[in-house]
Amino acid sequence: MRLQDYWGIGPKTSERLTEALGTERAVAAIESADVRALVDAGLHRGRATRILRRANGEAGMDVLATGDARSVYDDLLTLAADAALTAHAADRIRVMTPLLDRDAVEDRLDRVVAARDAWADLDEADREVVEAAFDAYDEADGSDLAAVETAVALREAGLTAGPFADVGALDGDRLRDAADALADVRGSVDPAGGLDGDDIAIAAGADAELDRLRDQLAAARDLADSAFDVLESVRDGSLRDFEALEAATIDHVARETGVEPATVRATAPDEALDAADFVSATLRDLVVELEEAVDEREAAVAADVRERLGDDDGGADDGGDTTVARAAAAVSEAAFLLSLGRFAAENGHVRPTLVDDGIAVRGARNPFLAGEVQPVSYGVGSHSLADASGVASADAPPTGDRVSVLTGANSGGKTTLLETLCAVALLASMGLPVPADAAEVGTFDRIVFHRRHASFNAGVLESTLKSVVPPLVAEGRTLMLVDEFEAITEPGRAADLLNGLVTLTVDRGALGVYVTHLAEDLSPLPDAARVDGIFAEGLTNDLDLHVDYQPRFETVGKSTPEFIVSRLVANAGDRGVRAGFEHLAGAVGEEAVQRTLSDAEWTANDD
Repeated sequence: MRLQDYWGIGPKTSERLTEALGTERAVAAIESADVRALVDAGLHRGRATRILRRANGEAGMDVLATGDARSVYDDLLTLAADAALTAHAADRIRVMTPLLDRDAVEDRLDRVVAARDAWADLDEADREVVEAAFDAYDEADGSDLAAVETAVALREAGLTAGPFADVGALDGDRLRDAADALADVRGSVDPAGGLDGDDIAIAAGADAELDRLRDQLAAARDLADSAFDVLESVRDGSLRDFEALEAATIDHVARETGVEPATVRATAPDEALDAADFVSATLRDLVVELEEAVDEREAAVAADVRERLGDDDGGADDGGDTTVARAAAAVSEAAFLLSLGRFAAENGHVRPTLVDDGIAVRGARNPFLAGEVQPVSYGVGSHSLADASGVASADAPPTGDRVSVLTGANSGGKTTLLETLCAVALLASMGLPVPADAAEVGTFDRIVFHRRHASFNAGVLESTLKSVVPPLVAEGRTLMLVDEFEAITEPGRAADLLNGLVTLTVDRGALGVYVTHLAEDLSPLPDAARVDGIFAEGLTNDLDLHVDYQPRFETVGKSTPEFIVSRLVANAGDRGVRAGFEHLAGAVGEEAVQRTLSDAEWTANDD
């Protein structure tokens, strides 16, 4: 396959990758989602990530039907990558995409949940062993030796089950032999090459004879680069003839290089034009002789390394892979799964139940909010999180509705709820646990998430409609999460358009949650749609808005501007500004504002 056949790789990028890696290695890096290889070749990490996402999950990327959905997707993977135990695991996480095959989703969920439980079950000492082993792996840039040594460390700590199962399946004795052999190698060995190539570079200290020959070669090269200085050193007034100069040259070269005089003499020319020619020819030929000796010794040591790295059984049961290759793959997979498990465990994520149609959560939390977060329960479509009687409660959203219209207080968490549902749907689509106490999530071919836009012009209206309508009418299942549609056009017309979107969502068999302040302006909704509300309950002691973020089902929420105006009146330091806010208080109901302020003051004094 040509490099330019991959999404995002043009002629210049193709040329850069070919120059740095070669076509075959570049293709292998793309197919294996090796971000590091592409970054080392000179690509920006963000671009490398985008290329690999498309190369390895192009159909899955089509699930992200809007820019806001892609933004949530990027932010989720950034959070997950932050929990990674190795740099390579972080790279693998960043290129994950939604999976369209239900079996693939279930399989990954099985493995990640097992990894989550394994991480949660580790005591502090074992976690420190794991983190130290993977830190050492990263510090060595994930070399072959580092992979083998990491596998040894994990096995010695007794970590051989669950996400460590592939590590546990390795032969301990062969691992130690491989570690000893790799200690003699400079750089990395390509295990996929079957160890038949000539690319094994022997490290200093691996073989005393090779080290001696390399030292002699280095010294001989230094002398050859300064042959005139050598001639000056051996030329002496006492030397009366050419034979004496030859003998002095051989003795000097032997002394300076450590090469036996007989070996130096064997490389000396039988005939020379003059003393300078004799010295330069001797040194030149000695360098050639030593280069051949070094190459021969390197080949012998490399052959020994290959034998030590090879498998005694010839790889009959493992496709010919060596211990090094299996260790590298096992450590990479363990780091990847355990990183995802760590992310899920540390954030209280649970396995979602995959259903045919619907999305429902109980005790869900927005993954992007820090600190104490009020969990919420919500859902649309068919699900089993409703109460046994089928009657909705705060912890059990109604079932069967195709669309909900979400109303309520300003700063009441409506957009945050949409973002939470989007995050849950995306995590589940990638085979990852979700931030909730319980969740049921269907398979969606497209997720349309659209945040509120402040612009008020016809261009925004047109671009928004072009963004949300095509995926809604396309074949397959669509999840619509649309925020304050009225912000892009005048309220009267926005209500008409929103009515149309709700009806179209029901007609197309899609699911949708639409946030609006125009619930009372909407025409009668289809039977498959409902209206929910979020309510502000007053001001806190600090005059912050106190909101119950849990929606009340089948109830129109109130925007309660009196709470906002009350806070502005109380916080106004300038007398004129305060008078202006008090005028607004009269517009929204001065009695309500005064009651709100009195309640807040009474509560504060009561404390």
